[in-house]
Amino acid sequence: MNSTILGTGSYVPNRVLTNADLESMVETSDAWIAERTGIRERRLVESGQACSDLALEAAQRALTTANVNASDLDLILLATCTGDNPLPSTACLLQNRLGATRAAACDISAACCGFVYALSIADAYVKTGMRYVLVIGSEVMSAITDWTDRNTCVLFGDGAGAVVLGPGSHDAGILSTHLHANGRLSDMIQVPGGGSKAPGSKEILDNKQCFIKMKGNETFKIAVKSMEEAAHEAVTANGVTMSEIDVFIPHQANMRILKAVSQRLGLPQEKLMINLDKFGNTSAASIPLALDEAVISQRIKTGDLVLLAAFGAGLTWASALVRW
Repeated sequence: MNSTILGTGSYVPNRVLTNADLESMVETSDAWIAERTGIRERRLVESGQACSDLALEAAQRALTTANVNASDLDLILLATCTGDNPLPSTACLLQNRLGATRAAACDISAACCGFVYALSIADAYVKTGMRYVLVIGSEVMSAITDWTDRNTCVLFGDGAGAVVLGPGSHDAGILSTHLHANGRLSDMIQVPGGGSKAPGSKEILDNKQCFIKMKGNETFKIAVKSMEEAAHEAVTANGVTMSEIDVFIPHQANMRILKAVSQRLGLPQEKLMINLDKFGNTSAASIPLALDEAVISQRIKTGDLVLLAAFGAGLTWASALVRW
């Protein structure tokens, strides 16, 4: 028995920050951002809007499309690196707001790979007897973005996506998941301050150590190679070929990365689901956001093979193959 995605949902804040808006904030231009990243605008939370607020909207929509009541959930897994508080977990805050009184709940921290990691865990639990598991990727990346750093502030946006998993048939559902990490390269993408190693302080804030830092050029090369390998791993594990993939949903990091990966995989542009131009890099939310859009727009149809692949801080990389 496979676990099956019974319903999807997503949510983005109303506030839009365009490349033209960024021109007045840092030394950059619409043309420069669009050419190097493929991003034209992104969504940002309003004051007081938190990770759990975005997650709640996406989760409720996923539950509605799945025709599942929150009270019937067994487990809630929330993938995020920008939770409401250091503790408790944002998943527990969400559990209370949903009224999912019988569900266990915890956060999954794997940065941009968080949703695929959480999906893999949920898949295992459904296969061993759980009935319904809610998986969410929700991020407020604007909270850890240095809006004076033109190399990073152009990349990120806020949003959330969710799926409900339940028991399915042998012929459809999540066919396999593949998870990897390499902690030796943890300094490639990091927020160096604000944790137990360098607790929050005036010095940490003044030195902007509570914001995301990236080694862009080095990260690009590793991201392309890792996502390519993870994608091939999923296809090979299931005895299919890359040409049989109907829809490829990669982590929406950077258009140059997406084009390089798809070219290496031999997948034509029309098989890629891309919404990076509208939402930017939403970390753990990017794949479920794109997945929900693909479902709503009927890009994904019953029987389709859907390939997911992600890369993120950790470093982590992961893939999943789903028969819809």
